[in-house]
Amino acid sequence: MKILVTGKEGQVARCLADRAADHPALELVFCAREGTEVRLDLAEPATLRAAVQQVRPDVVLNAAAYTAVDQAEDEPELAMAINGQAPGILADEAAKIGARFIQISTDYVFNGELDRPYLPSDPVNPLGVYGQTKQAGEAAVRAANPDHLIARTAWVYSPYGKNFYKSMLRLAETRDELSVVDDQIGNPTSAFEIADGLLAICDDWAAGGRERLGETIHLVGPEEMTWCGFARKIFAESTATGGPTCHVNAITSAEYPSKAKRPRNSRLRQPN
Repeated sequence: MKILVTGKEGQVARCLADRAADHPALELVFCAREGTEVRLDLAEPATLRAAVQQVRPDVVLNAAAYTAVDQAEDEPELAMAINGQAPGILADEAAKIGARFIQISTDYVFNGELDRPYLPSDPVNPLGVYGQTKQAGEAAVRAANPDHLIARTAWVYSPYGKNFYKSMLRLAETRDELSVVDDQIGNPTSAFEIADGLLAICDDWAAGGRERLGETIHLVGPEEMTWCGFARKIFAESTATGGPTCHVNAITSAEYPSKAKRPRNSRLRQPN
């Protein structure tokens, strides 16, 4: 089974590449704005259709996105083009050649007001531009290609790219203490967990199955914690291996203002 993966340098794409050897039934073809044989720019619709037609995959996996949450408040049109419109175009082009489509989405489609983890069936109500554009992307995919899978995830970290895990370790190299928000809770999720889950589903598809097809799922790590708790866990593990560490002070969201409002409760759960 041939899989076209967008966003070659992103966290999930990099982890998919690392895991690919363990899935011999799957052939992963990576594309990006530059540096790949197949050029694809989510902000340029013509490149989306051309890439799908060039590769003619069995599955298109959209692992790329506009992820600058605060900057999206200043660039709503660009964020919508990349997160809201491009997935629909890709899903439509995939449908034309009979290919399935996987869209990676986010906890930010919810407003965070529930007192329990969100289920895939819960109504969406994003707080900011980033979440609104990701919600639009979900809707566009559902409308364009019935053979889709939407996988919502949250608080993604890995050895690659920019993420909270790497930022904490980098800051600890020059600081003795950090102040981290302690009133937002979610599921820290390794990009390797995401890659493993998606590749397992694709293995099922390659064998003729239809696992999760047409569904929206929540694909997140098993633990729930605040950003402050996550930071403390990072430093506890770093200390145990001789890495950088520092003291973490708990603060409120009000003490760390940001342009975009974040969900208070980002916990996601996939029902059994």
